[in-house]
Amino acid sequence: MKLICQKCGKTYSLNEPRWQCVCGSVLDIEFEPVFDLAKIKKREPTLWRYREAIPVQSDTNIVSFDEGFTPLAKVDFGGKAVFIKQDQLFITGSFKDRGASVLISKIKELGIQKVVEDSSGNAGSAISAYCAQAGIDCHIFVPEDIAANKAAQIQYYGAKLNRIPGTREDTAAAARQAAENVYYASHSGNPFFFQGTKTFAFEVCEQLGWKSPDTVILPVGNGTLLLGAAIGFNELLKAGITDKTPRLVAVQSENCAPLYRAFRENLAEVPVIEKKETIAEGITVACPVKGNQIVAAVKQSGGDFLIASDTEIITSLQEIGRQGYFIEPTSAVVIAGIKEYLSASSTGEVIVSVFTGHGLKATEKMLAILK
Repeated sequence: MKLICQKCGKTYSLNEPRWQCVCGSVLDIEFEPVFDLAKIKKREPTLWRYREAIPVQSDTNIVSFDEGFTPLAKVDFGGKAVFIKQDQLFITGSFKDRGASVLISKIKELGIQKVVEDSSGNAGSAISAYCAQAGIDCHIFVPEDIAANKAAQIQYYGAKLNRIPGTREDTAAAARQAAENVYYASHSGNPFFFQGTKTFAFEVCEQLGWKSPDTVILPVGNGTLLLGAAIGFNELLKAGITDKTPRLVAVQSENCAPLYRAFRENLAEVPVIEKKETIAEGITVACPVKGNQIVAAVKQSGGDFLIASDTEIITSLQEIGRQGYFIEPTSAVVIAGIKEYLSASSTGEVIVSVFTGHGLKATEKMLAILK
């Protein structure tokens, strides 16, 4: 078990309070998970049922709201069924609780008392909630125009809210500057966050009878769920639990799609883009920290990148609402992607997607759409 820099190859102990390499690059985790299906079956329905596959040493350090094992519901799209993971039902209203539970548990284990994080809202809410339970001083950097609902949520957890003028990238830069002296609980770069989001893959396969789906369609900005899922599906395959990994299909907003461009144009690096305003603010990331890894994961899976316009996102949001699901606009990006993908899908193909955030997290936007 170790932290490893993919750029220079330097390694560190998992018990070293380090979130990046001395060379400045992000770190990954080399870890051999164990899956005891008999034990897993007997445990409570939370993401911590996969205890031996999560790199936190002592149970006493686990910070949890009994999150995980969200429903995997069949949703109809014009006569074709897609399994949708209901991650909008997490305690803070988004899938980010997966990563926050594991990351903050490890931070507690390391004895760290103060953290910083940058977020457009959901990750900040998740990190704040878990820090509140762990008694860790939490400082969240957000764009000045953060949704009022999300700003209120973060502050109610007791975190210090730092509003940063300018772009989402300016917010990230301010957090990284603060992280020169404080541990960076980054959802986009800290490797322990991905050790939480990988449980999405574990749950999906268990809910399908320990079988891998054929295709998984996910929204992508910083790629925290997609990269986590890729880790999880590959760990299950390596452990002999499943016999394949799924095709990963990533969906970006048309107004901010650097990864889509890198993939479709077969570029060696993710290009610098000029993003436009989009209703899907949760994936408005012009410079993803792990951009090259995201593109590589999709390529290795035999997958694809799709884009959705704001008009398609709004239409999808309204259509899924008519089926009884209230999700935030960012989450509706995958609905648009699903509809495009299904037009050429195979008969009998097992497709899984996800609702990443609850609609109550974006009430102002939802009301504006109605008007």
